[in-house]
Amino acid sequence: MNTRLSIAMAALSLSALALTGCGASTTTSTGTTSAPAAPATSAAPADLATAKTSLGTTVVNNKGMSVYVFDKDVKDSGKSACTGACLSIWSAVTAGSGTPVVEGVTGKVGVITTDAGTRQVTLNGMPLYIYTKDTAPGDVKGQGFNKIWWVINPTGEKISTPAG
Repeated sequence: MNTRLSIAMAALSLSALALTGCGASTTTSTGTTSAPAAPATSAAPADLATAKTSLGTTVVNNKGMSVYVFDKDVKDSGKSACTGACLSIWSAVTAGSGTPVVEGVTGKVGVITTDAGTRQVTLNGMPLYIYTKDTAPGDVKGQGFNKIWWVINPTGEKISTPAG
């Protein structure tokens, strides 16, 4: 066998072995190849996570925007009290299909179905919202708005400290 061909085949074999050891692919007993399961960290961003803000560690949505609760909502009612014009200022935090994905949030996460048919994320039975005037991650401009809108901590409790 040609020396160059032998070296090339050896390199190819070592590459295949290295890739298999790193989880690049697996071969089943039928000889088919499949990709391994993706690690959790490469999945889509969490529907809810936590971040440091001027109010401490708070809950944020999948874009890093602060999440709020509305005092007019009734815990575990399955309904949002923010309707009509309210929704043009306070957008519902929504989730795709399935259970919302969370990272660092320890309160009980769920969903309700809005009148529009979307799945609004809840924390401890309270519907969640983002404030349209928060334009960058970490903004808490809606904190204390009309004394009825509040950011929340990872356990789902509202933070009633005024924004600073």
